[in-house]
Amino acid sequence: MSILVKIADLDLSGKTVLIREDYNVPIKDGVVTSDTRIRATLPTLKEVLDAGAKIILVSHLGRPVAGEYDEAFSLAPVAKSLSDFLGIDVPVIKDWVNGIDLSEHQVVLCENVRFEAGETKNDEELARKMAQLCQVYINDAFATAHRAQASTHGVAKYAGVSAAGPLLINELKSLSKALREPEKPVIAIVGGAKVSSKLTILETLSERVDQLIVGGGIVNTFLKAAGYEVGKSLYEPDLVDVAKKLIKQAEENGCHIPLPVDVICGKEFDEDTIAETKSVNDVTADDMIMDVGPETSKQLNDIIANAKTIVWNGPLGVFEFNQFSQGTESLANAIANSHAYSIAGGGDTIAAISKFNVEDNISYISTGGGAFLEFLEGKKLPAIEILEEAARAWVAMERAREL
Repeated sequence: MSILVKIADLDLSGKTVLIREDYNVPIKDGVVTSDTRIRATLPTLKEVLDAGAKIILVSHLGRPVAGEYDEAFSLAPVAKSLSDFLGIDVPVIKDWVNGIDLSEHQVVLCENVRFEAGETKNDEELARKMAQLCQVYINDAFATAHRAQASTHGVAKYAGVSAAGPLLINELKSLSKALREPEKPVIAIVGGAKVSSKLTILETLSERVDQLIVGGGIVNTFLKAAGYEVGKSLYEPDLVDVAKKLIKQAEENGCHIPLPVDVICGKEFDEDTIAETKSVNDVTADDMIMDVGPETSKQLNDIIANAKTIVWNGPLGVFEFNQFSQGTESLANAIANSHAYSIAGGGDTIAAISKFNVEDNISYISTGGGAFLEFLEGKKLPAIEILEEAARAWVAMERAREL
């Protein structure tokens, strides 16, 4: 893994520390409905507080209109949740860009950073103002590491010291273990609506893993490529030839892409539609494939049982509808019961893990979605690159100080 400045490398006593976290969490009626990402940041906050620092927290939430306050995207519910977890009052600061008065050991949460014009465009002036708020900047938000924005990238250029938080470092270590130094056999599960949205990751994984399991709408395109009827199912006709090519290339790379032998269909995309299990040979023109069938689940479970490393991104079916949740539930339990090192990431994947209550038996659950995929694709993540530059500068400065 790259050299990064860590909290343990720094003397934070009495310093003001700006921490970029990812609190882009689901909120309903003013209450956080899933606090997984918030809980994941608590060790970082406690470590910085224990070091004697004052904390300014920055995060985005949703996609509000840039430069406009919108209560629907307020971080106030997150502040309430943080206050409960930390046992101290964590206020939300609306006007924070030009400076914040902090008392010793205080924690404050800046209002949604995307309310500030220039955040998503990585505006230099905004980044400089953020840097002036603190003596140390820490990026702990792996989920946003694929974005070059003012709070994830620009501020790291101008802060006196820029470091990586424990959550971000753990993400990088876990992903590296799963992809760059994996114990074989390596199994990857990639679900989702469209091949087009995950084409690069499918190509990359087909060169690196032993079995590539595809699910969701993606598998329908692969079934069509294999000559099966998919009826009214979600699939991409213009990518059927791409799927054929992927199957062929995977085999040439020693990677097998197992396709379903049976599926669960409905006539409409509706939570009340009747589920019917069919052989893939028996799908009719008015069917919609919504899940893999029980025989397919058995075959996939056998594959997973023999794995040493598992990477999971995306459900196998429409698990939100109970009658089409069995495939994903069976998969989740198989991974949880496996002795393999397992890493899972992506919003739908995390939702499935939560629904089927297997959190404690997944080796590592990534907080990232897009960043998770781009890392697996082998892409450089802008927020990581700038931290690496900052680390090189810090090391040079420390060496000069020793001379």
